[in-house]
Amino acid sequence: MSQAKTAWRGRWARRSISLRLLLAVLVMVGLALPIAGTLLSHHYHTSATQAFDDRLGATLNVIMAGVTYDRLAQQLVHDRALGDPRFENVYSGWYWQITDGGQHTLASRSLWDQRLPVVENENLSARSLIGPRGQSLRVVERDIYLAPLEEPLHISVAARDDVLTNDIREFQYLLWGGLIGLGVLLLGVLALQVRWGLAPLRRMHANLHDVEQGRSEQLDTRLPEELATLAASMNAVLARDQRLIERGRHTAGNLAHALKTPLSVMRLQLRQLPEANRAAWAVELERLDSAVRHHLARASAAGEGVRFAPIDLYPTLTPLLNGLSRLAQRRGIVLRQTWGQKIRVHMDEQDIQELVGNLMDNALRWAHSEVQLNVKTDGQQLILTVSDNGPGMSEAECQQAVQRGQRLDEHRSGSGLGLAIVTDLVALYSGQMHLTRASTGGLEVVIELPVVAHG
Repeated sequence: MSQAKTAWRGRWARRSISLRLLLAVLVMVGLALPIAGTLLSHHYHTSATQAFDDRLGATLNVIMAGVTYDRLAQQLVHDRALGDPRFENVYSGWYWQITDGGQHTLASRSLWDQRLPVVENENLSARSLIGPRGQSLRVVERDIYLAPLEEPLHISVAARDDVLTNDIREFQYLLWGGLIGLGVLLLGVLALQVRWGLAPLRRMHANLHDVEQGRSEQLDTRLPEELATLAASMNAVLARDQRLIERGRHTAGNLAHALKTPLSVMRLQLRQLPEANRAAWAVELERLDSAVRHHLARASAAGEGVRFAPIDLYPTLTPLLNGLSRLAQRRGIVLRQTWGQKIRVHMDEQDIQELVGNLMDNALRWAHSEVQLNVKTDGQQLILTVSDNGPGMSEAECQQAVQRGQRLDEHRSGSGLGLAIVTDLVALYSGQMHLTRASTGGLEVVIELPVVAHG
């Protein structure tokens, strides 16, 4: 039970603010308007029925004032005109009746040979019943005492209630139609209000997307006071992170220059050592140089946590590939390139050059006669494929090749370092790297990076 409740809360926690507000408005309108409509309909029904009963009650008072008992004829007499011809038309739907329940009965001409059912009641009361020819009637009635009669007289006035029913029905149609229209109008107005009220948040979201895509460096602070403060704080964080990244990269560059000269001096001094001691020192010096280059490349990479403005990939890599082509030509290796349509990526120029340079350098070191570079895109993914026709690697060697500092051939410098650097760069950009055997028999490295820029 608790897990289901937690899952439900988790799903709702991710709902948009607009949806939350609109649902709240929908619930409010969905509850308030039906309740209001029901109360208004009931009140009107009660008021209309009471007004109809009052009208019948007034007619009953006129009839009651005009009834007398003729002692000579020993019968009831009604000598006051009601002024309504409907009481004279047979089965018109408007009737009156005076009876003691026995031999004394007086009724309107409209009743003809029919009689209204009697319910004794000393007080004025109203009820509905079925009258002549199945007519639905509303009846107001009461008992009175008239001298010299010993039994009370029951006076009833009845009228068809279809006019009342139609009036109530018409009011209900108008009421519910108006409430539905009001509900739609309220929902529309409140939806516009929600959209207008959340417009600054949408603008802020668009600013964040621009920052993420590298099209902007900071958020726009021309926002309502509550959001302007948040945007300013986020800008401060972005600026601080950018300063830290630039400082780290500058520090890495300075360290590279600082170490370059001592290493060169050590190589010169190494040549002056006796041949017997030179080999051991050369191995250690090469290991030191490789470790320094690896960690400097890793430290200067800018990929993690940064979104760069889009760059054109082909112009960025052309100088590097031209240099590698000349190197391949000197080694007697054919370098083939296959490019997709114009490709733009969100990457730092130095990072993509470092990545492709290490891949191509590793392939040229091991290739017998041919290296292939294939660059294409698949949605958001940039796919780089580098293959050679060298000796290739086993599955175990492929796993070992991407481990930091691992080498497959100690007599061939740089064989493992380049791929380790590539592995770090791929991880920084949340990509994937796969090492397999190429169709030409050598190694095939496939890199997938979610960095493609659209538009």
